[in-house]
Amino acid sequence: MRYSRYEPVTLGYYGAVPPGVKWLLISNTVLFVLYFLAVRAGLGSWFVPFSLIPRAVLSGWGLYQLVTYMFLHSPWGFGHILFNMLALWMFGCDLERSWGTRRFLRYYFLCGIGAGICAVIGNWLYGTLDTRTIGASGAIYGVLLAFGMLFPDATVLFSFLFPMKAKYFVLIIGAIAFLSSLGATGSGVSHVAHLGGMVFGLLYLKSQYRRWSLTEWARLRYSRWKLARARRRFQLYMRKQSGSHHNPWVN
Repeated sequence: MRYSRYEPVTLGYYGAVPPGVKWLLISNTVLFVLYFLAVRAGLGSWFVPFSLIPRAVLSGWGLYQLVTYMFLHSPWGFGHILFNMLALWMFGCDLERSWGTRRFLRYYFLCGIGAGICAVIGNWLYGTLDTRTIGASGAIYGVLLAFGMLFPDATVLFSFLFPMKAKYFVLIIGAIAFLSSLGATGSGVSHVAHLGGMVFGLLYLKSQYRRWSLTEWARLRYSRWKLARARRRFQLYMRKQSGSHHNPWVN
């Protein structure tokens, strides 16, 4: 489906959850439960290699962590995974229905990996290469951005309490992420990841829009060329017929 900012939307709070969102919800929840039980059993270190550790990523052997860190959430509370999964369900369903599962998942992982890259760069700048980062927040912020761009006039609940248009909601959370990233130190690098997820999402959406615009321009130019060629052929045919007396029925 081609990119459009102004497609109608019915918020996906009800009805069947599309397969991509459903798979992400189930996998994140299952891994959270396993991580939670492992920590309570003193086996939390088993999950450390799957979190995002900048030193491991920069050394090369930990590149896989740019994906695996998105499926781990803090086992010391439910707020982290609850917010992420609730936002994924509320906003991701409509994106997947509009884009299709393949494109939605590609976008989701692009934002998540981009957020991880920003987290690595941020930790490198602050000299905290052993800081661990976990969570799907970067990908979720990318989902929020896409929803705000595709459905700017849809009504959402800011802090799940105050109704506002999606475009203003995205501007507010983007500003919060940006201002928080300016003062990020140590654990605050997660704000850089949030902002990074939105930035990578924005670059993807803009590139898709430009590609759609270029395709439409080329299609329009080709249609005009075909019309001009048909007009020239018709004019040539009429000139030939005007000089002939064998077909008086041409009109």
